[in-house]
Amino acid sequence: MNSINTDVAGYEDAATGARNPTPAAGAAQIPATGAPEARGLLGVVVAVALVAALYFAHDVLIPITLAVLLSFVLSPVVRLLQRIRIPRAPAVILSVLAALGVVGALGTLIGTQVAGLTADAPQYAQTIETKIGSARVYATEHLASVTSMFAPQHSAKASARTGAPGTLTGPSPQTGAQRRAVPVEVVNNGTSPLTVARSILGPVLAPLETLLIVLVVAIFILLQKEDLRDRFIRLFGSTDLHRTTLAMDDAGQRLSRYFLSQLSVNTTFGVVIGIGLWLIGIPAPAMWGILAGMLRFVPYIGSFLASVAPAALGAAIAPGWSLAIEALALFFIVEPITGYVVEPLLYGHSTGLSPTSVIVAAIFWSWLWGPIGLILSTPLTLCLVVTGRHVKSLEFFDVLLGDRPALTPVESFYQRVLANNVDEALAQAEALLEHETLVDYYDGVVLQGLRLAADDEARGTVDAAKESSMARSMLLMIDDLADHARPTEGEAPIAAGTVACVAGRGPFDEAVTAMLGQLLRASGVEARRVSHDAVSREAIASLDLSGVDVVAISYLHLAGSPAHLRFLVRRLRTKAPRARIIVGLWPEDVKGQSDAQARAAIGADDYAVSLGETLAKIAAPARSHAAAA
Repeated sequence: MNSINTDVAGYEDAATGARNPTPAAGAAQIPATGAPEARGLLGVVVAVALVAALYFAHDVLIPITLAVLLSFVLSPVVRLLQRIRIPRAPAVILSVLAALGVVGALGTLIGTQVAGLTADAPQYAQTIETKIGSARVYATEHLASVTSMFAPQHSAKASARTGAPGTLTGPSPQTGAQRRAVPVEVVNNGTSPLTVARSILGPVLAPLETLLIVLVVAIFILLQKEDLRDRFIRLFGSTDLHRTTLAMDDAGQRLSRYFLSQLSVNTTFGVVIGIGLWLIGIPAPAMWGILAGMLRFVPYIGSFLASVAPAALGAAIAPGWSLAIEALALFFIVEPITGYVVEPLLYGHSTGLSPTSVIVAAIFWSWLWGPIGLILSTPLTLCLVVTGRHVKSLEFFDVLLGDRPALTPVESFYQRVLANNVDEALAQAEALLEHETLVDYYDGVVLQGLRLAADDEARGTVDAAKESSMARSMLLMIDDLADHARPTEGEAPIAAGTVACVAGRGPFDEAVTAMLGQLLRASGVEARRVSHDAVSREAIASLDLSGVDVVAISYLHLAGSPAHLRFLVRRLRTKAPRARIIVGLWPEDVKGQSDAQARAAIGADDYAVSLGETLAKIAAPARSHAAAA
C-alpha cells in the first residue's frame, strides 16, 4: 500500500499541578472536577455524538464523503488541465464529466453482465443442486462406513431397542378425528399503479440521486478548494497560519497522489482479473473484474472477498471443480504480485496505517454505512491520519491509527529505563546505532531521556529506590555499549592529557560522566570518573587531581540559584589551579547557561550543552597547542 512520507509529528509531555487553598471553617466543601477529567469526559461525549451523527445521518454524509474523495481523485486532473491554459471552472466541469462517463460506462457494462447471468441462472442452480446432492451422498456413505467400523456393538443394541426392520414403533395414525376446515379469506391489497411504479423506480432512482449529489458537491469542492482550506485552517490551526497552510497543502497533494495511484493500481488489478477470468471461462468476467478492483480498496481481505463469487460461479457452470480452483488460483497469484511487487515500486508498501487500525476501521465503517463503508474505510481512515499528522489538535488520530511508533525514541528509552528493562533499551540502541554514531545517540536520545528522569526526580514522582535502580540500569547499559565507542572516521585522537569527569549532585549525573568518560577514552584521552561525594567539602581535601588538564562537570538538573555549582567550581579550582574547568549544563535554558553575567559568577572556563560539544571544547585547546608546538 501507499507510503506517505511526512515529518514525524512532535510529541509533548507536560505535567501541571494545582493546589487548592484550605476552605475556611464551616464553609461548604464542593468537590471540583479537574481540568483533565473534564476534558476527558467532554471528549467522550463528543465522540459518542459524532458516532451517532454518522450513523443516523448516513443518507446525507455518504454522498458528501464520496464527493470529498472524488475531489481528491480529480484534483490532479484539474491541475493538469489548468497547466494547459484551461480556466478553473471549465477544467472542473471537464474532469467531472469524464468521471461521470467512466461511471456510466461501468454501470452499463455491469448491467449487461448481470442480464447474461440471470438468463442462465436456472442452469447454474441445477448444477449446484447436483453437486450438493453428490456431496450429501458421499458424506452419508462415508459416515455410515466410519460408524459401522468403530461402533458395531452400538448399532446392534440400537437395532434391538427399536425392534425388527419394517416394524412401526412410532405412534399410530390418528383415527376418527374430525379435521377442522381452515377458513380462507381473499383480501384485495389495493395496489395502485403509483405504488407499483414507486416500487420499481425506487431502487433505480436512489443511486441516481446519490450520484447527482456526489457530482454537485464535488464540483463545488473543486471550485472552492482554497476557501474550504482556509476555513479548515481557521478552525484547527489559526495560531500558526504559515505552517498550517503549508501542512494542509502538502496533505491535500499527498492524499490526491495516493488516491490517484491506488485507483490506478486497483483498476489495473481489476482488468487483469477480468481478463484472467475470461480466459478461464468464468461468465461475466468484466463484472467480477470491476468488483475485484472496488473491493481491493479494503486491504488484506478485499481481494479474497472478491474471489468468492467467481469461484462459486465456476463451481456452478461445470460438473467438476477445476474452474473454481483456477479462479481461486488467479486471485492468489495476482494479489501477492500486486501487493508486494507493483505497489512498493510505484508508491511504497505502507498505507501509513497500522494493521490493527485497518481491520478495526473496516469493521467500524461497515457497521455505520454497510458495504459502501467497507470500501471507504481505508480512504476515510487515511484522511484522518494525515490530517492528524499536520493539525496539532487532531494529532490523536495519528497516534491511534497511524503506523508510526506511539513514543519517540527519547520517550521509548526513558520508558525502558523506568521499567528497568536494560535488554530492550540495548536493542533499541543497537538499532539506532546502525545509522548514527554513539555520541549522536547519547546526545539525541540518552541525554534527553535522562533529562526527563531528572525532571521527574525534581518533582518527586520518582522515589529513592527507583532512582538507584534506574541509575544502575543506565550504568550497565553504558558499559555494554563500549564496543560502539570509536572516534569519528578521519578525525585524529584528542591529545588532551588527563580529563577528570566530575558528576553533579543529581542521581543521574553519574551516568552522564560515564558516557563522557567512555567517549573520551575512545578518542585516546585518559579519563577519570569522580563521584559527587568525592568533591564534597568533607572529602575534597583527600582528592588527588594532580596531572589533570581538564575538569568536566556534568549537571542534568540545575533549578533555582546555582550557588552550589559556584562553590564546587571554587573547590576544584583550588585543587587543580592549572586545569581548565568545563561545565556541562545540559538543560540549555537554566540560569547560568544563557546569562553571561551568571556564567562569570560561576567561574568556569567554558560551558557546553551536549557531549559532542564537550568533546570539541576539550579537543580544541589541545590541538591548538599541538599545532603551535
